[in-house]
Amino acid sequence: MGHKVVVFDISVVRALWETRVKKHKAWQKKEAERLEKSALEKIKEEWEFVAECRRKGVPQAEYCKNGFVDTSTRLLERIERNSVARQSARVKDRGKRSNPFVFELSGTQWKELPDSLKEQTHLKEWHIHNTLIQIIPTYIELFHSMKILDLPKNQITCLPPEIGRLKNLKELNVSFNHLKSIPPELGDCENLERLDCSGNLDLMELPFELSNLKQVTFVDISANKFSSVPICVLRMCRLQWLDISSNDLTDLPQDIDRLEELQGFLLYKNKLTYLPQAMLNLKKLTLLVVSGDDLVELPTALCDASTPLKFVSLLDNPIDKTRCQDTDDTVESEQDRQHFDKEFMKAYIEDLKERAVPSYTAKVSFSLQL
Repeated sequence: MGHKVVVFDISVVRALWETRVKKHKAWQKKEAERLEKSALEKIKEEWEFVAECRRKGVPQAEYCKNGFVDTSTRLLERIERNSVARQSARVKDRGKRSNPFVFELSGTQWKELPDSLKEQTHLKEWHIHNTLIQIIPTYIELFHSMKILDLPKNQITCLPPEIGRLKNLKELNVSFNHLKSIPPELGDCENLERLDCSGNLDLMELPFELSNLKQVTFVDISANKFSSVPICVLRMCRLQWLDISSNDLTDLPQDIDRLEELQGFLLYKNKLTYLPQAMLNLKKLTLLVVSGDDLVELPTALCDASTPLKFVSLLDNPIDKTRCQDTDDTVESEQDRQHFDKEFMKAYIEDLKERAVPSYTAKVSFSLQL
């Protein structure tokens, strides 16, 4: 018995495929319309716009208002013009700063301060950063008119006791160096208003003598190894901003409410499990940032919508705890990572000030390894 062969009319096969092609084209059209209306395309457009703005050095505040990105081309042109104008203003400002009262130094070719500096005792400002300088010389005591010591991201291992002779000093920035202690003599700088010791990693305490600094309004001791809030800080009666994030705090002192003028308090990346009731007595506090992973107890009034306080609870992403498997990648130093974290939080807080947000806000921080 022979095989049975089924023979189709070619026109039937053609009609079948034409029908399928029409259906596929109709689906493609609908999919294109859906993507056009979806948020994905808008997000892609916004990211491309933001990347273009960043390449042109446009500040985020110019194109992002209340969390929304304005992607209009006309806006970009206007922002670019304003950015050029600001850069010109900065050039002029640098011209003003290159005056006989300001000393500036940067670059890894510098391992010590130039000898000629000793003769320029009339200087009022030092701006030294990104050098390999390890020691600040004792002759700094000769600079009686000094108001600003801006010394971030160097290799400084200690500050000389003679720094206490700078009676007119208003700002001291020794962030991201290698300090393990602060000289008690700094407490004699009674006109000091800003103190930044962040990112030294191994700094564990501040001397009690700093209690004499009654004019201080800003203290940043983040990214160190403090296990408690220094007693001297609690005695700074005019303190408005305190950043003690990324340390080893397990609790806060019960007399934290001594800081009656405190407005901003950054506590994230510590080991706090509770916040004391005394926090409610900080009547001027408008920003409180904590890590919410271990926090199990806090005064409920902190989340009350009737208060002006913006309470931000950060949840650390588990990816932060993973290790990079690619051994060919450059391992980021701890100081670089802490510096990036600070810059991120600074931008986030500035954006938070501009937006109307609920009094209690939960945010998730992502740590990316590229």
